[in-house]
Amino acid sequence: MTDTQTPLSAPLAELTTLRLGGPAREIVRCSDTRSIVKTILELDEQSEPVLVIGGGSNLVIGDAGFDGTAVVLASSGIEFGSGRESGRPHVVADAGVGWDDLVAATVEAGFGGLECLSGIPGAAGATPVQNVGAYGVEVADILRSVQVLDRRSGTLRWVSPTELGLGYRTSNLKHRHDFVVVAVSFWLNDDRASQPIRYRELATKVGVEPGERVDAVTAREAVLGLRRGKGMVLDPDDFDTWSAGSFFTNPIIPGEEAPAVLERIAGRVGDDVAIPSYPAGPQPSTPDGSPTAIKLSAGWLIERAGFVRGYPGADAAVRLSTKHTLALTNRGSATTEQLLTLAREVRDGVFDAFGVTLRPEPVFVNCAL
Repeated sequence: MTDTQTPLSAPLAELTTLRLGGPAREIVRCSDTRSIVKTILELDEQSEPVLVIGGGSNLVIGDAGFDGTAVVLASSGIEFGSGRESGRPHVVADAGVGWDDLVAATVEAGFGGLECLSGIPGAAGATPVQNVGAYGVEVADILRSVQVLDRRSGTLRWVSPTELGLGYRTSNLKHRHDFVVVAVSFWLNDDRASQPIRYRELATKVGVEPGERVDAVTAREAVLGLRRGKGMVLDPDDFDTWSAGSFFTNPIIPGEEAPAVLERIAGRVGDDVAIPSYPAGPQPSTPDGSPTAIKLSAGWLIERAGFVRGYPGADAAVRLSTKHTLALTNRGSATTEQLLTLAREVRDGVFDAFGVTLRPEPVFVNCAL
């Protein structure tokens, strides 16, 4: 198993939503937590490199593949808690449960809380790693706890959200290999009440003012409709969904740099154009009196830098989505290197135009920007 001369023969591309990447030496599917723990610890004892894969929605795997064993989390358990001890209901899901399957199960069981995150591809276990968020809700808002396998000690333990360093599309679980998420637990709302609808586009869609709540079914259907319109719900027949979702995170500009950055952007797009920006820190200023950081829209910057939807054209193997510019899509016959080439072009073009550095959201395996 550790012989590096053995040809890699286990295809990984179909385990990712990008459908890109070379093979691994071997693929092992684990159907429950016990087999996940046993398999990973045995591979560790053999000093075999391990690539843990859930839904594969946030992975960019190099064309050379992975010189080791891919462990696919295929666990599927879902269990509801009544809230007798905490006074609030919750759900516990195995890491391999499809995220949208979990959202659907909670709504069907009469609960709310997860509906604004409907339609996001991938597995439940990956959501706290990325602190996944959409339509005004982040995993950090609803996370109860995470069960991890500590590969150093070989033990399982539950970790509270306060221990995870949850931030914008990140946590201290990201880019580390000593902890593997094997289960997650989320707080739920009684009576199928949604989270407060904070995102204006969604509020308009469901006909309420921002901050109000609606029935979780109503919110879920509206979110799915909005995501489908942007090519963000997986569809094997739609190349716009052959992506890793939003490839770049929205850039956060420190408060002291914000005026100069906004001035440079205005100089490019015109003083009469509204620049989407949002506070990204305490209001109205940080405790030490420094200006509040701002968050810019990566998609808006990409478009204003000249990268339109569908760039660079219909014949390209990798294109920006024809529905929105934050997704880099495989049109069916691409390579990972072609994807990275376009990503570099977009990243560098935005920096040249505005002096703003876009940072990728996916995890890279045997490749890099």
